[in-house]
Parts: sequence; structure tokens; C-alpha cells
Amino acid sequence: MKPPNLKALVASLISILALTNFPSASAEVPTAISFSGKGYGHGVGMSQIGARGLALAGDTATAIMNYFYPGSEVMPLTDDQILRVNVGHQLTAASLKSDTPGMSLQLISGDGTEPQFLSVLAAKDSVRLTVSNNQVAITTTQVGITTILTPVDSLTIRWSGTRYLAGPDSVLSLTHTKKTTKYRYGQLQVKIIKDAKLGNRLAIVNQVRLHDEYLWGISEVPSSWPTAALEAQAIASRSYAMSKVGKIQRSCDCELYSSISDQNFAGYAKETEPRWGQIWKAAVSRTSISETTGLTVTRNSLPIRTYFGSSTGGVTETSKNAWGSDVGYTFSVPDPWSLDPKLNPNFHKWKRDVAQSVLASAFGLPDVVSVKILTLNETGSVKVIEAKSSAGKKVKLSGETFRSRSKLPSTWFAPTSEELVSVQN
Repeated sequence: MKPPNLKALVASLISILALTNFPSASAEVPTAISFSGKGYGHGVGMSQIGARGLALAGDTATAIMNYFYPGSEVMPLTDDQILRVNVGHQLTAASLKSDTPGMSLQLISGDGTEPQFLSVLAAKDSVRLTVSNNQVAITTTQVGITTILTPVDSLTIRWSGTRYLAGPDSVLSLTHTKKTTKYRYGQLQVKIIKDAKLGNRLAIVNQVRLHDEYLWGISEVPSSWPTAALEAQAIASRSYAMSKVGKIQRSCDCELYSSISDQNFAGYAKETEPRWGQIWKAAVSRTSISETTGLTVTRNSLPIRTYFGSSTGGVTETSKNAWGSDVGYTFSVPDPWSLDPKLNPNFHKWKRDVAQSVLASAFGLPDVVSVKILTLNETGSVKVIEAKSSAGKKVKLSGETFRSRSKLPSTWFAPTSEELVSVQN
């Protein structure tokens, strides 16, 4: 009888042990995982649906502020500061024009403090902006004639009827990323911002006065909502903006973004909504105490950053739970209005399927076969969620990080498949 081959036997045993102790890479990988939840947004601060509910119950705007920002005081503060609002971020190109008859459009090299005029245009003329190395490239079209101007380090754009240029009231249209936004107020400033990944990009800022030019363009809630809810939004938006005055962000050369990164600034479109635009302007005006002051949410007579969002999972969230840092003035308060299907028809409850590719990208794994909720916050939102790959690797994320990466509406969620649910408090 031939003696056994010891080397082959050892190799065979090692192979068997390896197969026994490690999951097979061929484990079933779902095409998507379903989640169900409640609410929309980060949930910190004022619930806009909650503000609507309180307004319908007869509460005033000040009472709404006191409810969602307990321990704060609503008082008039000076709000005539000029804001730098980013209206074009990381752009490769943008164009602008005005169709207002009799208007004047000025292109000025630099920040406008010592005007060096490059060109003066009229209605129907157009301007195209692109990147030329580390400068702003400018191409104008006047009466069908195209002119390429010398690139500049920065560019200021003024149009008539504003605080920066006298003349007939006019509206400027700015187009980029397949979207056109109209501006009645301010002046645009354009410069090059270098992004670590994208390289040189255009940054476009509109300089508008907070008191009216900025607040009239805020488009956060429908203007058909109750009066007190609109006034509450105006106070919250003013307070949020005032908390950022003078704090220039290098990534945009601005104090505020015009998107949900801060709050939605729609420009002249909000003000000119048929019927509703004037209702919003009136609500803003009612929160103004004088031509240069307005009601503001404060602590120690200073404006607080009044975070707000659409709705919650039944209670508002704290900044510590959402972002890991306690700002000292966000508290969890009941928000039953967000769970009312009549007040919040789209997000009192929801269900979403998150595709495998999105799950894998969110957790930084080659694939995701299951997810597990490890802990919840005291507000019921997800604190930590864990994913497992087909190879058995596990990765943990905060609930807010996963919400952001997966585009789930809120952090009040759970996987819908029973075998995927495991909550450990």
C-alpha cells in the first residue's frame, strides 16, 4: 500500500479549514435594500411642517420660534448687512443677459471699488464666462458681433436699477448647469476658485442686502401657508443668515450658498410668483421693525444659527445627534405635526429602495449583503448603522452620514426586511 502524501494531505486540510472559516464570496448580493421611515431632512431646529401646524392652531410667529428654539429670545437686530451669496459653484462656464428694454449692463475688472470698465452692454446683449487657466475668460455678443475680451483675475457685473448702478429697473438672467435664475437686485462678482479635485472653477457671488433683497428671494416654504408660518420662516431665515455675516468660506468666496447647503435663495423668481410672491414679501416686511432692523432669534443678544428642515420623525433632532457637535441651542421637542398625513402627506411615512451600487459606495465596500442598525438616538433616529459584505467585512457609519450618502429622506428609518433588522440600544 502506497503511503499517503503528507504534503498533499496538509494542503487539503488547509483548504478545507479556509472554506469553513470564511464566508463565500458567492453569497447572495441583493440588487437593493428597502428602507422605511418618517420625516424629511436633518430634523434639527424648526420643523417647517411643525411651524405650519402651530400656525394653523393659532400660534404667532414668535411663539413658534420660542417653541422650536427654547431658551432663546426673539428681538430686533440690525439686518442691513450686504451678504455674499454664492449663486454659481464650481462652474466651468456660465452666461448672462437681460431682456429689459433700456437697461445697461457693465463689466468691470476687479471688485468694483476702483472701476476699470471692460464693456458696457444693453438689452439682448449676452456674456459668456469660462475658465482660462487661473483667470476669468469673457466673450460678449452685441448686435450679433462676438468679442473676446482679455481674461481678468476677477470680474464685477452690474445692471441698472440696483443699488450699484442707477437707471431703469432691470432683471439679469444667469444661466449655468442647464438652469436659468433671474436677479433683480445686487451685483455679481466672479473669480476663480481652485478645487483640490476639479482644478480651477468659476465661483459667482451675488451681493445683496439681507433686510430685503436677500429675504425676498428665500424660497423655503409655499407662500400659501398660514401667515404665522411664513413669518416664522422669515425670522428663521434672517437669523440663520445673520449668524453667518462676515464669515467668508474659501470654497465659494461667500458667506452663504444659495442652495440647501444653507437655505434656498431663488432670486427674483420668489418675489414674482403670481399672487403668492407679494404675500411672501408682505410676511417678510411684517417681521421688519424698521428699514434696517428685523426680528431675530438670539441668545445673549446675538443671532443664533436657526437650523430648520422640512419635517421629522415625531420629535426634532439635536445638533449633537445629527453632526456630532453640540452648539448649545438645539433641543429635542415634540413634533407630532410631521406624522400627520394631512399636514405631511409625502413624508409622514415613506419607503425607499437603495440600490446595491449606492450601498456599496456609501460604506466603501465592494458589495453589501445586509445592514444592521446598531444604536438609536434618544430621539428614535439612527445613530449607528453597520453593513456587511459578501466577504464578511463590516463597516459602521453614523445615521446622518448614511442618510446623506444614500439620499434617504431622514435618519428616522429602518430596513424593511425582517431578516435585516437588528437594533441594539
